Amino acid sequence: MATITFKVTDDEARLIRSRAKKERVSISEYLRRRASISLPSSHKSRKVRCPHTGAMIFAAPEDQPPLTTESVRDLLSDFP
Repeated sequence: MATITFKVTDDEARLIRSRAKKERVSISEYLRRRASISLPSSHKSRKVRCPHTGAMIFAAPEDQPPLTTESVRDLLSDFP
């Protein structure tokens, strides 16, 4: 397995550590997940009924943490 080393600022390091801790994964696993977001999914999406609205929605992948308001805020935090 290859090793990748790169430099980040102290603030970036704190942010990466904080987000990995929030997802309860190692920093390496957190960065792997973030890097693979743009890769095509190898499993078929499934739909479920939303318990709040009754609408059919896409289910979260089994291997991903649940989507929360806080996680969406984190995802959009650096969006212009």
